Amino acid sequence: MLTQLLTHDEAVTAAHRLAAELAPGAIQRDRDGATVIPSAALAALDGSGLLGITIPAADGGPGLGPRTLAEVTRILATADPAVAQVPQGHFLMIDILAVHGSADARAHLFGDVLAGKRLGNGLAERGGKHAQDLRTRIVDSRLNGVKFYTTGALTSAWIAVSALDADGRLVLAFVPREAPGVTVDTDWDVIGQRATISGTATFSDVPVSLVIDYASAYEVPQQLGARAQLVHTAIEAGIAGAALRDARDYLRSTARPSSEAVRAGHRSAAEDPNVRYRYGRLVSRVRAAEALLASAAGTLDEIGLVPSSADEAARGSLTVAAAKAFASEVAVEAGSELFAMCGTSAAASKWDLDRHWRNARTHSIHDPLDWKYTHLAAYDLSDVLPPNHGQI
Repeated sequence: MLTQLLTHDEAVTAAHRLAAELAPGAIQRDRDGATVIPSAALAALDGSGLLGITIPAADGGPGLGPRTLAEVTRILATADPAVAQVPQGHFLMIDILAVHGSADARAHLFGDVLAGKRLGNGLAERGGKHAQDLRTRIVDSRLNGVKFYTTGALTSAWIAVSALDADGRLVLAFVPREAPGVTVDTDWDVIGQRATISGTATFSDVPVSLVIDYASAYEVPQQLGARAQLVHTAIEAGIAGAALRDARDYLRSTARPSSEAVRAGHRSAAEDPNVRYRYGRLVSRVRAAEALLASAAGTLDEIGLVPSSADEAARGSLTVAAAKAFASEVAVEAGSELFAMCGTSAAASKWDLDRHWRNARTHSIHDPLDWKYTHLAAYDLSDVLPPNHGQI
C-alpha cells in the first residue's frame, strides 16, 4: 500500500512535488509523442499516492472531493497536460464504482488503486455515427470490440470498457489490461496532448466477470459527467497557466523589443506598452479561468457525488459547463497570444512553445463547447434542464 494522502493540503503538496518531477521532461515527451511510452513519468504518477484521493472513506480512501481533484489536476497540467489527462478516466471510474459498484468490485478495484494501480478507459469508438455509437458487445460473458481515444489504457492495470449486452443495454466491464485478447496500440498521431497515447484498444473474445449496469447511472440525477468535465476544465486551466508562465519567462529573459518599440524609447520587450497590454489582458483571463474552475469545484463539493434532485444535478453540470467552455477558449488564446507578445524568435522549434497551443487546441475539442453555451442559455432563458449524460 502507498502512503495515503489524507487531506487537501497533503494532496496539493504531492501534486506540486510530482509536477516538479514532470516539468523538465515535458518538452521531450511532447516531441516523442507515441514513439516513446512515457513510462517513467507514468510510474511517478502511479507512485505519487494521488490516484486514490477520491476513493470514499467508507471504502478505505481519504474521500477527498472535487476541490482537491481540480487543484491537483490543474497543478499537474501546468507541468505536463498530457500526463495530467492520463488519469481523467481513472477518476471517472472511481466515481462510477463508488455509486454503482458492488461491494466486491469496490473492494477489489479500490484496493488495487490504493496500491498504485491505475484504471484506463475504453469508452469511445470510431466508425459509427458518433463516438458513443457502440459496436462493442458482451455476449455469453465474452467481450468483443474496438475502442479509440483510450487515454490511460496502454499502461493501466485495468481497462473499463463500455459495451452493449445481449439485450442491447449499456454496461461497463472492467478487464485486466493483460487479459488474453486485449491489445492496446500506440497509433496516436495528433498535433497535441501527444504523450497521452490514446490509441486503439482491441478486445477479442475477452472473458469478463466484473460488469456494471452503466445505463442506470444516467437514468437518475447524477454528477458523473460534471465531475469528469471538471477534470477536463482543470487541464485547460493548467495549459493556460503554463502558456502564461512561459510567456513571462521568455519576455523577461530572451525576447527582443520590436524596432517600433525601440524607436518609441522602450529598451525591452517587457517595457513595450502593447506587450504589456496583451500580457495584462491575458493574466486577467487566465486568473478568471482559474477562478471559475475553483468555483465549479466548490459547487460540486456542495452537491455531492449523488445529487438530491434533477435541479441540483443541473446546477452542477451547468456550472462546470461554463467553466470548461471558458477555460478552453482561454487556453487556446494563451497559446496563440504567447507568440504575439514574444515575437518571431519564440517560434523556434528549440523552445517548443507551440506545444501549449497544440495541447489546448487538441484537448479543447474533446467535446463541443458550443453545446455547453447552448445548454446554459436554454436553462437561463427557458428553464430547460441540460441532458443527463456524461459530456456535461
